[in-house]
Amino acid sequence: MRHAHTHIALGILGIVAGLSFATTAIARPACVEARQKVEEAEALRFQVKQDMRLGDRGRVCETLDEIGDRYNDARDAFDDCGEGVVAIDLRSELRQLRIAKKINRCD
Repeated sequence: MRHAHTHIALGILGIVAGLSFATTAIARPACVEARQKVEEAEALRFQVKQDMRLGDRGRVCETLDEIGDRYNDARDAFDDCGEGVVAIDLRSELRQLRIAKKINRCD
């Protein structure tokens, strides 16, 4: 019986969490867009690693620029939707990106 109550409680929490997320996503489309931009930047970071292995410095620099664009777009979108704390965290990502560009002689 105890297991059944736990299972029901977890199911209810899942439904509430899902509804909460859906409400947030509908109420704040800028936050959804910002998260998508961060995911795109993460995928591009993987691309940079592959390009580095291949020794394609030109492509590395282009991709690092694209990553910066995605992070800047995400930072702006997080600011627009009231998630300024996340926008502040993205500053450290942008700082690391500038370091990577300097190491790869992209500037």
